[in-house]
Amino acid sequence: MNMKKRIWTQEIDLKTLNEANQGTLTDLLGIVFTEIGDDYLVATMPVTTQLLQPMGIMHGGASCTLAETIASIAANLCIDRTKKACVGLDININHIRPVYPGTILTAITKPLHLGRTTQVWEIKIQNENKLVAVSRMTASIIDWGKE
Repeated sequence: MNMKKRIWTQEIDLKTLNEANQGTLTDLLGIVFTEIGDDYLVATMPVTTQLLQPMGIMHGGASCTLAETIASIAANLCIDRTKKACVGLDININHIRPVYPGTILTAITKPLHLGRTTQVWEIKIQNENKLVAVSRMTASIIDWGKE
């Protein structure tokens, strides 16, 4: 029997996640968190004409921002935020197929490693069940005491 272990160290809900990102780059890009599982997080992002490169397809930086956003939020939900914070250390992304305006992308992130000083997250980005990009983000866990 494959039982998934809940990885979050705090109670979370979609309303709180989305409200916390108001007024940020996440909000500017229209990224919305849509699902929280025991060991994964899902978000969507609409592809607008503002996200295009001159060739008329989505700029790779937009999908990278989606990937880093969802993985960073997930990483911080796995630690005690009164003492620590997760910050991006490295990210890579492979773009598999072009994305055009009018598309709604869905990103799902799951941890590959939840360590004491680092975390590694896998992010899959898809468009209507077709994989368009895969990414891996490494986060560093730093001291972040509020004194």
